[in-house]
This record gives sequence, structure tokens and C-alpha cells, in this order.
Amino acid sequence: MKHLIIYAHPNPESLNHSILETTVQALKNNGHEVVVRDLYALDFQPVLKPEDTANMRAGQTPQDIKTEQEFITQAEAITFIYPIWWTGLPAIVKGYIDRVFSYGFAYSAGEEGIIKLLNGKKGLIINTHGTPNAVYDNIGMTAGMKMTSDVGIFDFVGIESVGHLFLGSIGYLDEVAYKGMLKEVEDTIVELFPQQ
Repeated sequence: MKHLIIYAHPNPESLNHSILETTVQALKNNGHEVVVRDLYALDFQPVLKPEDTANMRAGQTPQDIKTEQEFITQAEAITFIYPIWWTGLPAIVKGYIDRVFSYGFAYSAGEEGIIKLLNGKKGLIINTHGTPNAVYDNIGMTAGMKMTSDVGIFDFVGIESVGHLFLGSIGYLDEVAYKGMLKEVEDTIVELFPQQ
């Protein structure tokens, strides 16, 4: 299976980077093809500008957007790995969605309403955040974030959400707990994307 990983964290020493490495290794061990798009390393420009929209309407998609759309087109599974900041997507990830999941590529509209153009792909999201999971669960934040990304992004364009891992209390745990999280990530990947 062809996997695309959209990764976003500015610190190469972060837990998110360890999650990325764990995910890539687990997929490769199971015989999957993996492409990683590290948005910070790419210096991805996240702001959707008027000229972007005008060019896309004229059929002249800017090259940086077109490149990412080609990776998405080729992928059978797409995994996003990023931290939760201010209970949402980091700006660089939100900008990636704004610019790359564009009208005419990821979705369209017709007499029946929205037309999903990325059907047949699977989607997984792995998030870290500093708040304990139980707190976010109890106040409805976990459900809200799932609704925003699993439904508001993936389902909106036809990507089937196969999972969403929330790893909380980051920055307040010991080494054993972090290793346990990486094992959870590995086990999840192996279960969702078995040996090819």
C-alpha cells in the first residue's frame, strides 16, 4: 500500500519526530511504500493567497500546491502527525489543508451538494497535546477535535478515517510513558496496515 505521511513539528528532537520515525518503520516493516512530507523542512507556505485562487480557477495550479496534490493522488493511505496547539491544527497544517485540499481537487459541488473527490483513500491522524486525555474527553474537546478533522476534513473529501490517536499530558510524563506511547503508535499502525 502507498502511504503518504504529512508531518508537522518544528523540533527534530520532539516526541512527534519519534512518532514519525516509529510510524515509518512500522509501515516499512510491513512492506508498505512510504513518502513523508515534512512541512517545516519543506518550508511549506501556508497562506492561501488571492493569486493562488485566481491561478487555480484559471487551471494554472501553483507548483508547490500541484506537487502536494500529486502525492495525495498517488497515496492509498494518508497519515497526519502533528501536535495540537490551541485545541486545533498548527497554522502550517491548516494552511496545507487550505491550499492543497482545494476545490476541484479534493472536492467539488453539484446539484446534489458536495462531491467528494478523494474517495477510496484511508486516513489516520496522530496528535500530541499537553492536556491530559481525560480532561479533553470530559469537556468534549476530544469529540470536537475528531469532528473537525475526521469529519470536517477527511469525510468532507471522501477519505475514510480509520483512526485518530490522541496522546495527552506531553511534557509531564516520564521516559517509560513516552516509550509506551511509541509502542501504542507502532501497534496501531501494524493493526490498521498489516503485512503486505
